[in-house]
Amino acid sequence: MSSPLKHLAARVLRPAAGLVGRISDPLRRVWAHARLASRIHGEVPDSVVILGVPEIHGTGKITLGEDLYLYRELYLETRDEGSIEIGADVVLSRGVHVASFAGVTIGAGAMIGEYASIRDASHRRVPGQAIRHSGHDSAPIKIGRNAWIGRAVIVLPGVTIGDGAVVGANAVVSHDVAEGALVAGVPARPIERRNAA
Repeated sequence: MSSPLKHLAARVLRPAAGLVGRISDPLRRVWAHARLASRIHGEVPDSVVILGVPEIHGTGKITLGEDLYLYRELYLETRDEGSIEIGADVVLSRGVHVASFAGVTIGAGAMIGEYASIRDASHRRVPGQAIRHSGHDSAPIKIGRNAWIGRAVIVLPGVTIGDGAVVGANAVVSHDVAEGALVAGVPARPIERRNAA
């Protein structure tokens, strides 16, 4: 299609595209809400905004708080005794992965950046056995209230991230993070906050 013809078609179709969006977006959200509710053991509060159906694996032991904002491409997995508990007002950005064999708790008001990975289990290494069949070692993860986890952060088993802590993008969190601390890097370490001049 030539550029002038393409431009004309876009101008003509713009009102129809807007109308279709206004009708289809709410229907997609209602469908995502219903699909999520059918896959987990807990309730999905009406105040939860779901932009795309999360991928759910395992037992479905998932508890959701009020007023969540759930972006597309989420992956939530619970196995064994694991559960995922998400407090009120949490934002899970696009592509976040949460996998629990022991327990993952995300406190109210926390924000989790795009493509973050929060996994409370690691594969065991058993000589002569394929990693896939060697089982897992797990330890609970706790993310505090109003914590901010940056894009592509990895949170490893057994970590507690304190209330109001900030984890910089692409960090690997292998140790506890104190309340209100700012950490970054691989492995994540505290960094000094500088006051604006």
